[in-house]
Amino acid sequence: MSMYKNYIFDLYGTLIDINTDEWSDDLWSKMAVMYGYKGANYTFEELHEEYDKLVELEKKNVMKRNPKFRVADIKIEKVFKKLFAQKGVKVTKAQVLFVAEAFRCYSTKYIRLYDGVIDLLDILKAKGKNIYLLSNAQRAFTENELNMFDLTKYFDGICISSDEECSKPDVNYYNILFERFNLEKSESIMIGNDYLSDIGGAADFGIDSLYIHQSISPNIEGVLRSKYSVMDGNVYKIKELIVK
Repeated sequence: MSMYKNYIFDLYGTLIDINTDEWSDDLWSKMAVMYGYKGANYTFEELHEEYDKLVELEKKNVMKRNPKFRVADIKIEKVFKKLFAQKGVKVTKAQVLFVAEAFRCYSTKYIRLYDGVIDLLDILKAKGKNIYLLSNAQRAFTENELNMFDLTKYFDGICISSDEECSKPDVNYYNILFERFNLEKSESIMIGNDYLSDIGGAADFGIDSLYIHQSISPNIEGVLRSKYSVMDGNVYKIKELIVK
C-alpha cells in the first residue's frame, strides 16, 4: 500500500541550493545605478534604507488587510515601484519586473539543483504521485528559477507566498494549498529543510513531514517535529524513506 498520495515540497534549501546576499554595498551600488538610469537618483545607502522601510510598511499593510495571518509576506514589486515613485518617476509593470529580476541576479552568489532532485521528482511522477510546491518566495524571482531548472512541469500545484501574502510556518498558508487543491491531510507529507517554517508549520497544521538538513538550514533549537529526517543532505535518501 502506498504511503502518501501528495508530496509537498519547499523549494530553496530543499530542491534548489542557493546563496544570496541582499545586504552588500556592491548590490545596492548596482541598484542605485539602475534607478539612476530612469531618473530616480539615490545614493546606495539611501536606496537600501528606503527599501528596508518600504518592506516593513508593506508587511504592516498586509497584516491590516489580513488580521488572521500570523506570518505576512509581500509582493516585492510594490517596493521597487514605490522607490521610483518617491523620486517622481513613473515606470511600467514590465520595467518594475525587470528591476526585480536584476536585483535577484545581482544578489545571487550561486544557484543550482541539489543532486538527486530530478531523480526523486521523476520517480514520484512515474508512481502517479501528486507533487506540490509550498514556497516562501517572491514570484518575480521564483518563476524564472523554476523555469531555468525545468521544474515547473513536475508540480500539480504551486503556492508562492508573495502571491498569497502569507508564508510558512503560518497554518493559514498551508490551508490555502490544501483548500485550493482539495488535499487530504492523511494523504500528504511536507518535505523541507527548515525545522520551523517547513516542519513546525506542518506539525501545527497536522500533517506528516520529512526534514532534510542542508548547509543553509537554520540551526535546530528544541525538538525536531518531523516524522522522518535526512541529516546529511542526501536527497536520494528521501525516496528510501517515504516513496513506496
